[in-house]
Amino acid sequence: MSKNMRTSRPEEFESHGQEDSGARATAIRVAVLKILGRPPRLFRVSVIPLWGDHFRVNVLVGEEFTALTIPNSYFLTADGAGVILTCQPPVRKQFEPSQAGLATSEP
Repeated sequence: MSKNMRTSRPEEFESHGQEDSGARATAIRVAVLKILGRPPRLFRVSVIPLWGDHFRVNVLVGEEFTALTIPNSYFLTADGAGVILTCQPPVRKQFEPSQAGLATSEP
């Protein structure tokens, strides 16, 4: 491997080097969980930037990394502050909210 070649961790890949993307992704993550509720065995809510203001949001659940499933997946648009503008399919309440807080779903 070249000395200049750098491997990316998933968190780095998702940010695409945009300074505000971390706060924006967090706002999107929190908004989705606020509506959806907190699924049992929530592992992570992955916010993947696609282009412009378009994102793919995957809700991953499971006890182990090797046995994760994605029961909820959304294609959405969000403004610069992370406010969801459109979402397909629409996020609907399925679970009760967490008592511990919503922002703890992403390591």
